[in-house]
Amino acid sequence: MPFAQSFDGTALWYELHDGGSGAESLLLIAGNGCDHQMWNHVIHDFTPERSVIIYDHRGTGKSGDNFSTGWSTRDFARDAYAILKDANIKRAHVYGHSMGGRVAQWFAADHPEMTSALILGASSVGDRKGIPRPAEATAAMEKNDFVSLQAMCFPDEWLREHPQEAASGAPNPHNNEAFLCHLLASNEHDSWEIAASIMSPTLIIHGSEDSMTHPANSDMLAARIPSSQLLIIEKGRHVYWAGHLEAHMAVKSFLEKTEGK
Repeated sequence: MPFAQSFDGTALWYELHDGGSGAESLLLIAGNGCDHQMWNHVIHDFTPERSVIIYDHRGTGKSGDNFSTGWSTRDFARDAYAILKDANIKRAHVYGHSMGGRVAQWFAADHPEMTSALILGASSVGDRKGIPRPAEATAAMEKNDFVSLQAMCFPDEWLREHPQEAASGAPNPHNNEAFLCHLLASNEHDSWEIAASIMSPTLIIHGSEDSMTHPANSDMLAARIPSSQLLIIEKGRHVYWAGHLEAHMAVKSFLEKTEGK
């Protein structure tokens, strides 16, 4: 399995699921403290129609864990760029969830020539202009409170029926230091100005019952990004696709339309 070397020499693990159909590839960017496993149960939502790239953020999984002072979501986007360069993918759809959506905004702003379409799930322009994360959610994240975080991410009945799937999507950093670097980068994210510069076709998607990232943040993103459309998944929580098959059906349809199919 390949490793990319990022701008500072950090090794980043990634995996390419080759669709082989000719459709444009899809890069999946996980959330705060999460590794590639959060996507394990949804990769089949997008293959075999297209190739899908998953990877481990630095500080998680098989990737290295070097963090410089003042690490940011823009730095995480530089990691994502390194992944695509190593995989020899010149242009891709970019789908980020939660903190991954914040990272994806920077990627699209810095590399418009590589961004075919953008999907921002449960994301935000950041706390300075957006609606901050509720105090109880922040406390659960700072403590990496597994039980509380799962309750915020998944519908109750779905969680009872899919405990292993839910566990694979939980934050899984190498250590607390790495987790706090992720959390700080996400907390300091501010894409208010750059969002207006994103020209890629963009789908903004959010669960109506997301108690980690307020759904109104998606309205703000939709107002800032010119070529965007907004989809609210009714009764969806932070991981809005759990129990809602229509979420990724909508993503697939959006990608196909951007490719002129």
